[in-house]
Amino acid sequence: MDAPRAGGSRLTADPAEIVKLVGRFTGPDLTQTLSRIEGAVRGVTAGDCTGFLESAGAGREVLAAAAGMKRLAGQINVTIHALGILMCLPHILEPDERVESVSLGAGNTGRDFDLETNVRVAEFKFIRWRGGAETIRQNSVFKDYLLLAEHPTMKRKHLYLLGTEHAIRFLRGGRAMSSVLSRNSKLQKMFADRFGERFRTVGDYYAVHGNAVQIDDVSSWLSELAEELIAEVDMDTND
Repeated sequence: MDAPRAGGSRLTADPAEIVKLVGRFTGPDLTQTLSRIEGAVRGVTAGDCTGFLESAGAGREVLAAAAGMKRLAGQINVTIHALGILMCLPHILEPDERVESVSLGAGNTGRDFDLETNVRVAEFKFIRWRGGAETIRQNSVFKDYLLLAEHPTMKRKHLYLLGTEHAIRFLRGGRAMSSVLSRNSKLQKMFADRFGERFRTVGDYYAVHGNAVQIDDVSSWLSELAEELIAEVDMDTND
């Protein structure tokens, strides 16, 4: 059903129509389109605005469609996370292993981890690292690794990633622990209460706890994701 919009008209909720409306403004190359508009807008007066906006395709309907696309993008990221976990299950589960719980949406919805079975607990990160400055991704991966490593259970602990090279290099590296934990006060307090000043860098912690969590590459199971650079999904809304 279409959603009501200011002025009495209705904005379509159809994703295909939303993409079509936005595409009318962006054209095949958004950079070129914006450059053309930047050139054309010079000299426009108040009296010219209505006609200019119409010729540029810059209407309220398109703006509403762009807002709708942004909302859809958030849903797509969560969908990727959910589908990725579900499609990994046939490769992960062993004979006689049973799923006890999964957390497919944003945050862990009251559960400790993305997946818990009778033999393992696991977190999943469906992103591809570029190998450069990866501060946000590093923080997120370390959080998952730390919470798995420190979780009191006899079950096996797994961190499933799209490629492991950059993540392991980070975990073995010299980034300051204070930097990695700086944006998560809850995790920072937990770490300080438990370890004090014992570990100054991520590498210091990993050198002692490197065997606590098995890091697995799921790229061969999810080739559709491995071929693309997936934006980081904020699955940590409960922090």
